[in-house]
Amino acid sequence: MEELRIEANGNLGPIDSSRIPRYAGAATYARLPRLDQVAKADVTVVGVPFDSGVSYRPGARFGANHVREASRLLRPYNPAWDVSPFENIQVADAGDMAVNPFNINDAIETIQHNALDLTASGSKLLTLGGDHTIALPLLRAAAERAGGPIAMLHFDAHLDTWDTYFGAEYTHGTPFRRAVEEGILDTEAISHIGTRGPLYGKKDLDDDHRFGFGIVTSADVYYQGVLETVAKVRDRIGNRPLYISVDIDVLDPAHAPGTGTPEAGGITSRELLEIIRGFRGMNLVGADVVEVAPAYDHAEITGVAASHVAFELVTLMADNAVPGDRFGAASGYAPQALGQTSHQPAGFAAAEKE
Repeated sequence: MEELRIEANGNLGPIDSSRIPRYAGAATYARLPRLDQVAKADVTVVGVPFDSGVSYRPGARFGANHVREASRLLRPYNPAWDVSPFENIQVADAGDMAVNPFNINDAIETIQHNALDLTASGSKLLTLGGDHTIALPLLRAAAERAGGPIAMLHFDAHLDTWDTYFGAEYTHGTPFRRAVEEGILDTEAISHIGTRGPLYGKKDLDDDHRFGFGIVTSADVYYQGVLETVAKVRDRIGNRPLYISVDIDVLDPAHAPGTGTPEAGGITSRELLEIIRGFRGMNLVGADVVEVAPAYDHAEITGVAASHVAFELVTLMADNAVPGDRFGAASGYAPQALGQTSHQPAGFAAAEKE
């Protein structure tokens, strides 16, 4: 079947939904071209169907294609940014990495090598998971491309800085502890957003603080608001190379039931999208959206939310991918307006190091 696509500025865009119904055609992310259909991609979308690191409900190995199916509903113009990102840069879907489902160490090595291959030409990488174990090799690759430690924002109900599970060092609850230990994160610029729920003990928070993480809980977002959260994140991160990792369980189960370890009291999908939009102009070098488990996703609620989160992340990557002012300043999040808040979220106090 002929693929009737939108083309602009020399970039091959999504299948034209005015001529081919949304439910027809190949299920790439946002109906974008495959990587082998373009000469070069400014942003590459890739799936990692891996969930051997989960500690509770499995199923995130099917997450990437679930998000792709939900993304058929996306339209190419982003009114929040006054941008059509697929017209301004080339975005393509590289399909899924083939990773070992029985050997976590081998899978991590494969993901890291594939991420380096996909970014060798300068492309930025947006990864659809998969469980949160995959963040570690993706961070390794991003830090190598950046030439040193990178900043990170981690959206999640959980800290993911635990040491081991059943003696295993590499699981979906340990990637950011390993990343700090390996020296690939800039510990002056790492934060969790949206954490909540019971912990194993106060030591979990003490360890996390010692690693350098700031914490903005879901309650902080509720009481202090999106604008203050964004302002303090921008102040903490500055223009450092930034990686954003989004565990979809950062959303309340009402907004994302299809995930492995749901926790009550999460942020809304609206709050998450608005926070990401507030990062306009920041130096985003890579991102992932993980822990989408379609078996638990009635009415495709989680897949829809994840597809929109990915769209905002692509738009944010696109905002920095093109030099000059082709994207204008239409967003309501002008940087100069973001610092006008009266107090600082407690979680962003300077972390003490031991």
